[in-house]
Amino acid sequence: MHLACWAHVRRKFFDSIKAAGEGAEPGIAHEAVAIINSLYKIEKDARVNGLKPDAIQKIRDQQAKPILESFKAKLETWKKTVVPKSLTGKAVAYALNLWDRLIVYLENGELQIDNNSAENAIRPFAVGRKNWLFADTVDGAMASAVLYSIIETAKANGLEPYWYLRFLLEKAPGLKSKEDFRSLIPQNIDRQLIMKMQQSHINSEGTPS
Repeated sequence: MHLACWAHVRRKFFDSIKAAGEGAEPGIAHEAVAIINSLYKIEKDARVNGLKPDAIQKIRDQQAKPILESFKAKLETWKKTVVPKSLTGKAVAYALNLWDRLIVYLENGELQIDNNSAENAIRPFAVGRKNWLFADTVDGAMASAVLYSIIETAKANGLEPYWYLRFLLEKAPGLKSKEDFRSLIPQNIDRQLIMKMQQSHINSEGTPS
């Protein structure tokens, strides 16, 4: 599913506010940021209350959807009044151009309002990019990206990466269908299987001194 990031939209309007300076009168960019912040408050309240995905989707439908419908109408109006090449004009155009993807998160409570978690997950890879800037082959670079994706997805789902990878590598040769693979992705895997394998290895190898 293709989602656009509300944090990026908000950042565009922040740039406009910053460029205007502290003494500037509140304008379109300030209003846009306030509206986006109200969307984030809905998400924060849902997390604080520990809501399940179905409940989150319901809350979004009840609270976020009307805000978004009103916001889009404002964006359409602002588009006619702002200078297109100004920072505010660019922010408005950016939001409208991505609108269909910006509202996808309403469809499923498991989807996020932004990609901040993904950006945080790839940060370790980005920090060390100079170490592998000159990957010898495209295949090697792809393999590296795949491994990082698997490891970070495992971490995001509360799995210990080493034992998850070890379990996956032991089971992968016997997998045949897409369903076989799908059952072992971090989101779906039976954690008890990993724990059993881990305990079995510990028992056979002995407790490290």
